[in-house]
Amino acid sequence: MSDSVVAGVDGSAESTAAAHWAAAEAHRRRVPLRLVHVVPPEDGDLPHREPAGSRRPDSAAALRAEIAHALPHLDVSCDLVPGHPWSALTAAGETAGLLVLGSSGPGGVTGRLLGSVALRAAAEARCPVVLVPADAGPATATGEVVVGLRGDRPSDAVLAFAFEEAARRGAVLRALEGRTEPDGPLHTDGPVTPEQLRWSLVESRTVRLQDALAHWRGKFPEVRTAAEVSGRSASRTLLDASRGAALVVLGRRAPAHPLAAPKLGHVVHAVIHRAHGPVAVVPYD
Repeated sequence: MSDSVVAGVDGSAESTAAAHWAAAEAHRRRVPLRLVHVVPPEDGDLPHREPAGSRRPDSAAALRAEIAHALPHLDVSCDLVPGHPWSALTAAGETAGLLVLGSSGPGGVTGRLLGSVALRAAAEARCPVVLVPADAGPATATGEVVVGLRGDRPSDAVLAFAFEEAARRGAVLRALEGRTEPDGPLHTDGPVTPEQLRWSLVESRTVRLQDALAHWRGKFPEVRTAAEVSGRSASRTLLDASRGAALVVLGRRAPAHPLAAPKLGHVVHAVIHRAHGPVAVVPYD
């Protein structure tokens, strides 16, 4: 568990939503919240921490006061950090263990600073990154925690994060896997119809998905789980599930070679851009 939650802020609606989501998450984890406003080098030298009682008319300071009023027992700090947004925010998040940033959401326009930074952080950060659209509810919102995975290649890091989030919320954890059949028509040589073969594929892969959850059910017996395999694409399955979810959790594989550039897979990329709620991207080896 991280010892704090970091939220990047820049005055946009997306970053404000991300800060409120991060505040509720920090309150649930019983850890401090750190708001980080990155000031590009050309804007001059600024203090690394806003002085107590400062009257600086800064959106980050106003947001800190708003959160502190709503959650008086939450330890909230506001850091003004000179530097380049991606490197400063990623470093802050990796030190804390969780980075929360704003995203455009379905059909939206990215914030003036954090839009491109959020995508790069999700692709390259070594800590979980939660991307929150402007119209997302707070982290206290009810709903399932949805985790997208393949039963034949489950990731312990992704499942651990998903189970922990479901346990904190008292929510159902719903594991989803998409695309259950090979491309092209299905042909059989025996007395089995293509439709029966499709059902057989769904059933076998559902059992495999349930097996992938079995170990974590033992660690989190209080978490109710559901496993579902869909014949549709993984991105469409997850986007539909995001409508009622409190959080969608996805994995992002680290590059196989140390010199290779990290990148988001096409499913993660599609879900980040079009999800109807917060999306957590968890790196794994």
